[in-house]
Amino acid sequence: MINGVQMSLIAEFREFALKGNVVDLAVGVIVGAAFGKIVDSLVKNVLMPPIGYMIGGVNFADLAINMPTPTGKPVLLKYGEFIQTIIDFTIIAFVLFMVIKAINMAKKRFEKQQAAAPPPPAPSEVYLKEIRDALVAGKR
Repeated sequence: MINGVQMSLIAEFREFALKGNVVDLAVGVIVGAAFGKIVDSLVKNVLMPPIGYMIGGVNFADLAINMPTPTGKPVLLKYGEFIQTIIDFTIIAFVLFMVIKAINMAKKRFEKQQAAAPPPPAPSEVYLKEIRDALVAGKR
């Protein structure tokens, strides 16, 4: 019976792993990670250098407080990296907001275009209209 339970477990796992939702989720995570790298590069390499230049060449990641300890080993409180992470998050959140807003606007525009065009009548309706028109024309 142990072999039957193992086979059932394997079959159940295979069914779970190959469901469309799980595969879609995996693809979403992979694409999201790649998009995250793109946005991270945008923030670090394109947006932050001009911001640092505008505020006098300050690199937030370098800001720290050297705290003395009784053992003599210095402890750095790197509050600049925390500030940098907050700035990165804010910019990334704004970029994602703008991308999602653009996608939603495009989706609404596409839905309006689809709703504006009524579907063509069914063939049976066309035939019934032709019969009606022929009957009306025959009465005259």
